[in-house]
Amino acid sequence: MSSIPVIQQSAGKGAARAAARKTNRKVGGYDRRPPYFMYILLGIVLLVGVAPIYYTLVVGSSDPESIAKSPLPQLFPDASLFDKFDQVINAEAFSFWQAVWNSLLIAVVVSASTVLFSTLAGFAFAKLRFPGRKGLLVFVIATMAVPTQLGVVPLYIIMTKLEWVGHLQAVIIPSLVGAFGVFWMTQYLEEALPYELVEAARVDGASMFRTFWSIALPAARPAAAMLALFTFVAQWVNFFWPSIVLNSQNPTLPLAVKLLQQNYFVDYSLIMAGVFLMTLPLLVLFAFAGRQLVAGIMAGAVKG
Repeated sequence: MSSIPVIQQSAGKGAARAAARKTNRKVGGYDRRPPYFMYILLGIVLLVGVAPIYYTLVVGSSDPESIAKSPLPQLFPDASLFDKFDQVINAEAFSFWQAVWNSLLIAVVVSASTVLFSTLAGFAFAKLRFPGRKGLLVFVIATMAVPTQLGVVPLYIIMTKLEWVGHLQAVIIPSLVGAFGVFWMTQYLEEALPYELVEAARVDGASMFRTFWSIALPAARPAAAMLALFTFVAQWVNFFWPSIVLNSQNPTLPLAVKLLQQNYFVDYSLIMAGVFLMTLPLLVLFAFAGRQLVAGIMAGAVKG
């Protein structure tokens, strides 16, 4: 940067500005501006990601006859899509707003509990020393290899004996924490939380839980935010277990979309309208929280 005034004096302001732009692009020995083919690749990825949403809107604004004739009934959605939205919201087979509330309650409670318990377990596995620590962590990770379907029958029997079938706690309680969350937070805290901070808190007289709450939890915030997002999305679109343990009187949104299907006739336009309404909150969530989540991850990476 000190040579730019010299360039300005000898070659003029234009050469100095060009040198300044070139210097600003160089950070750590590499050019910050990506090559043009990266923009093309990102554009292709964006189109691939938007295509399902576009197709959902197109089919949702079409009529069953047009859908039966062509897989792409029209090029653009029209105003009839809002009529389909109204039919979904006012459907007689279920209460749409109750389904929204059930999905939101399950997703929020499970996300919060998963973040809290996974961070607690991750802090213990990453920074505490106790007998059997490594073996217990391996056992927790090994449970990820067990298919969910294997536990459906005994879990349903338990829910039947507890008389929880048809109630939201039958979905919430078995999902309060998962092995993936424990593994995720353990790996992150191993690198992001220095032992010196934990030891300093203990020397200052902080209890173990106080150390976790004041030291470990703030350090784990970027990874916790991503875990909360993953868990929220997974619970919002979860269909398998709620379809077994809930009913049409107390459904979640994925079950409500399934209830739009009639016995002998499937109105795909109505179903696609319901699918879009179910997806819309996730799109809003990513639109408002995506930048903050990425910024948090980058900040955590720099600190680590």
